[in-house]
Amino acid sequence: MYGPERQQEILRLAREGGRVDVPTLAAEFQVTAETIRRDLKALDRAGLLRRVHGGAIPAGRLDFEPDLAERESTAADEKDRIASAALAELPPEGSVILDAGSTVARLAAALPLDAELTAVTHSLPTAARLADHPGIQLHLVGGRVRHRTRAAVDAWSLRAYGEIRADVLFLAANGFSAAHGLTTPDLAEAAVKRAAVAAARRVVLLADSAKHGQEHFARFADLTDVDLLITDTGLTDADATAVEKAGTRVVRV
Repeated sequence: MYGPERQQEILRLAREGGRVDVPTLAAEFQVTAETIRRDLKALDRAGLLRRVHGGAIPAGRLDFEPDLAERESTAADEKDRIASAALAELPPEGSVILDAGSTVARLAAALPLDAELTAVTHSLPTAARLADHPGIQLHLVGGRVRHRTRAAVDAWSLRAYGEIRADVLFLAANGFSAAHGLTTPDLAEAAVKRAAVAAARRVVLLADSAKHGQEHFARFADLTDVDLLITDTGLTDADATAVEKAGTRVVRV
C-alpha cells in the first residue's frame, strides 16, 4: 500500500472510531510506528486530523475527552516528574486547591506524610488519595459527579469555590497555549476550573508537554492567570519562550 492510500485509510478509521493510536495502526498496516507518526503528521498539516498524545482524532473533535483510565496511563513518567517538582510549590502549613486531573492526583499521592495542609478538591480520585493522610485537613467540594472524570461540577461546586481563598491552586488542563489559553472539553468542568482560579492567590499549572497546542471546546483561563507552568522537557525552547512571554514562568522537568 502506498503512503497516500494508507493515509486515506487512517483518516477513515479515525472518523469511524473517533480516534486512532500509533501502535494499533502500525500493526494494522504492518509498518513501523515512525511511519505512522509521519502519516499522522501529514494528515495534521492537511487539517484532516488533530494529533494527540499517542495518536490522532478527527479535525474538529474539540469535544474529545479521554476517560480516567486512559489519562492515568498516558505520559505516566512525565506526570510523575511533574508531580514531584510540584511538591516544592506547596505552601508550608497553608491551603491548597487540587483540581481534577491525573497529574494533580499524582501530586496528592506524593504528598509527604509530615505535610500539614488544608486541601480542597472537587476530584473524587484526589480526595480518596488524601482521605487517610494524617496531616491534611481535607475539604471535599460537592456537586454532580461527571462519570468520565470523577469530578464534581455545577452550582454546588461553584458556590463552594466562591466562598474560599486558598494560597495555591494546582490546576489541570486538557490543552494550553499562548494563543488560546487553557481549554477543556466540557463546559461544566470549565466553569469549576474558572471558579477555582478565582479562589486562589497563586496558580500552578501541571501539564505534560503533549497538551501544548491542543485546543478544546471550553476555554476557562488565559496563561496570564497562571503564575507557574510545570511541564516536561518535551516542551521546546521556542514554546517555553512563548509561554513565558504570556507572563507564566516555566519549569521543565
